[in-house]
Amino acid sequence: MTDMSETGAVVSVRQVRVEFGAVKALDGVDFEIRPGEAVGLVGHNGAGKSTIVNVINGGLSPHHGQIVYEGDEGGGIATARAHGVRCVFQELSLCPNLTVVENTRLMHGGLSGLGWRSRAATLIRSSLNEIFPGHGIDCLATVGSLSIAERQMVEIAINFLSVTEDPKLVILDEPTSSLDAQLAGQLMAHVRRFVGRGGAVLLISHILGEILSTSSRIVVMKDGRVVTSRPSQDFTVRSLVEAMGSVVKESTRNATSVDVSGTKVIDVPAVAGSTIPFYARKGEIIGLAGLGGHGQTATLLDLFAESSSKWFPSASKPMAFVAGDRALNGTFPLWSILRNLTIGNLPALSRRAAVNRSAETAYGEDWKQRMGIRTPDMTNPILSLSGGNQQKVLFARALAGDAAIVLMDDPMRGVDIGTKQEVYATLRREAAAGRTFIWYSTEMDEVRLCDRVYVFRDGVIVSELEGDSITEDNILAASFAGEAA
Repeated sequence: MTDMSETGAVVSVRQVRVEFGAVKALDGVDFEIRPGEAVGLVGHNGAGKSTIVNVINGGLSPHHGQIVYEGDEGGGIATARAHGVRCVFQELSLCPNLTVVENTRLMHGGLSGLGWRSRAATLIRSSLNEIFPGHGIDCLATVGSLSIAERQMVEIAINFLSVTEDPKLVILDEPTSSLDAQLAGQLMAHVRRFVGRGGAVLLISHILGEILSTSSRIVVMKDGRVVTSRPSQDFTVRSLVEAMGSVVKESTRNATSVDVSGTKVIDVPAVAGSTIPFYARKGEIIGLAGLGGHGQTATLLDLFAESSSKWFPSASKPMAFVAGDRALNGTFPLWSILRNLTIGNLPALSRRAAVNRSAETAYGEDWKQRMGIRTPDMTNPILSLSGGNQQKVLFARALAGDAAIVLMDDPMRGVDIGTKQEVYATLRREAAAGRTFIWYSTEMDEVRLCDRVYVFRDGVIVSELEGDSITEDNILAASFAGEAA
């Protein structure tokens, strides 16, 4: 029997429990979203956020409890979809070999019959224009040819558009993790418009400012339970993090301890179109900033390619690479946590061309403790970990080797604030010991942790900032320099 109070909600879950072996992913969760609400969902990686999302979107059946959509009890993807539930996943679900238009057709079965391509192109282009004005995305291009930011924009636009029915609840799981500040601002403005028209949004974001400024209500999860649910105006950043169970560390710049006359480990002359050379000294943390897609990732890839052997693999690697798109470029999804970690340093774990299993196990346990990887067993599949813990494995893989330089391509996408603080402390310790980091990030708080920052525009460096000059205003000014007023 459905409670009458649930009939006005887009979705209600009551006393939902989900267990994966001995792990209680959800432990008696009550959750409700009503029309006209933007509900912010926060919690550390592993708190149960992704699991409750999969229950709501119908992808996961709970072991106990009730799911109600608009007063109708039921479950499953088809039921959720029929009641207007859409989901933008943190690990993007687009087919890379299909065009933007063809991916739109896959998500919307109502696009059928003669002329569906032109209709789909009109709809997705209109949705992109509404959410991301000036996006510049070719809707006839294959998704694989797009940048990760453009792919994220396309998936968001597909889920907000109407074909045969309107979206009633759009779940956004870390939707701005690959977007720069300008694109993120456009999306949050659209979320507020959508909610103002009576739609509902479930927003999961590690950027607490987005949660506080966009949500009408905030739900905090910890260890598979809802620990608090209150109006967003009742929270500050500090109180929100405290509710999640972390100590807030002040967001201040770290004074650099790098010897400015130290050895240059990278020294690249200025390229055509720029007067600023690129260099890095031993023990520096170098930031790459600017609007997304302006050459930061390409620079990292060029540096890594130049350091790699063109013909034969080498046991000693001068550079390590931490990918931001862990699903595409980071993890081996069919392998265990341990194998994903040790693959980067097999020569040190081998004897006579065979891996020493006892040494590998000890190595894995050591790095599990160092990085705080949350798992009862390192032989579990890598996909059994939350996104933040998967990212810790990738950091461990890079740091465990002997590479003197570590390249990082926006590696903190979708990682909670507690995990970030742990990784930041690790990076500082490694830099103090002489390791050099080159770090592209779309988040200003991370850029401000760097010793020096290069700002990119149109594929070239347009500004070099150091010390107290590393501010958001200076980065934005350099990013838009030369544009017409």
